[in-house]
Amino acid sequence: MIDASFLAWPFFEDRHREYAARLGPWAETALQGAVDHHDVDGTCRGLVRLLGLDGWLKAVVPEAYGGLFPAFDVRTLCLTREILAYQEGLADFAFAMQGLGTGPITLFGSEEQKRRYLPRVAGGEAIAAFALSEPEAGSDVAALSTTATPDGPDHVRLDGVKTWISNGGIADHYVVFARTGEAPGARGLSAFIVDADTAGLSVEARIEVIAPHPLATLRFSGCRIPLSRRIGGGGEGFKIAMATLDVFRSTVGAAALGFARRAMDDALRHSSTRRLFGAPLSDLQLTQAALADMATGIDSAALLVYRSAWTKDGGAARVTREAAMAKMYATETAQEIVDKAVQMMGGLGVTRGVKAEELYRDVRALRIYEGATEVQKIVIAREMLKMAVTSASRTNTTDNTPATSKA
Repeated sequence: MIDASFLAWPFFEDRHREYAARLGPWAETALQGAVDHHDVDGTCRGLVRLLGLDGWLKAVVPEAYGGLFPAFDVRTLCLTREILAYQEGLADFAFAMQGLGTGPITLFGSEEQKRRYLPRVAGGEAIAAFALSEPEAGSDVAALSTTATPDGPDHVRLDGVKTWISNGGIADHYVVFARTGEAPGARGLSAFIVDADTAGLSVEARIEVIAPHPLATLRFSGCRIPLSRRIGGGGEGFKIAMATLDVFRSTVGAAALGFARRAMDDALRHSSTRRLFGAPLSDLQLTQAALADMATGIDSAALLVYRSAWTKDGGAARVTREAAMAKMYATETAQEIVDKAVQMMGGLGVTRGVKAEELYRDVRALRIYEGATEVQKIVIAREMLKMAVTSASRTNTTDNTPATSKA
């Protein structure tokens, strides 16, 4: 990166700076030639193995199960995604899904579940996936219709369809959210671990998108799952999903930062060498204005992303508002920055094989998955309204307290 001065910000500790100093050069060299965009399944399998063998997947599981730290260090997750995304979007994807696909197990799983699944994910020996979205229920988690019904004293039967599932078709296990009916709406959901070879689980369709990666629709037809594979208690699925997204939503903003920094750096290099009207493109005031907007947007987004990560690492129970702000602003800003870089490069910017064109396709999905921008605005507003109600309640309580007289 041309500008890595953000690592000196007080959000970070020396261990984060040392980590970034090791990961950056590794990503620059190890990822060269590791990606074949015509074979995304094979590429993602290879990237998971590579990230596992070289120790980077240790960041997604706790120390007790082969990881780096006693619990999630969200700043490390964000730094990893930013640095990997800067070099290669599929490498970021491979890393992120290992974390998201085991996040519910890490946060709420039993000891047996953690020992069974987490070490293999950390070592790059198994691929994880997170199966929440359905054809008629994406951002509205309470509308999920996949069911888990009792099947004997110790099993449940899963029936339903999940779609837009990243790593669908190549994962070794899926964390699946289903309706168990303890209460209406969101309070009646539970989470289950489903191994990919479970009878009744099938890949109904593969989904092709503008930035190719493993993506599929899954069908569950009478999948018999032991109750021991339920994560947490019955009816806790919504809480588990939201707590997991609370951790990983900030990291989506970090991936957007990686794409934005790469776009800006490539724009800086291009504008410094491309000559127009007898002078470098960078001499034009409009070019300089675009570069200034890029740099300011990146720093603003980074402040929000690492504020959220730092707050969570500092012990906050929830960072719903902070993570939503970070995800929303960073992804929207990254889209604008990549678009400016493409525009600055002209025809070269929309040419296959040029990084700017790849970034243009990579960045678009970030404004949709793990909660679209419009959903983040609703989340932020609701959190602010809760704070306003709480503040008003405290004020009213204080105002109604009788004054005490001094003797």
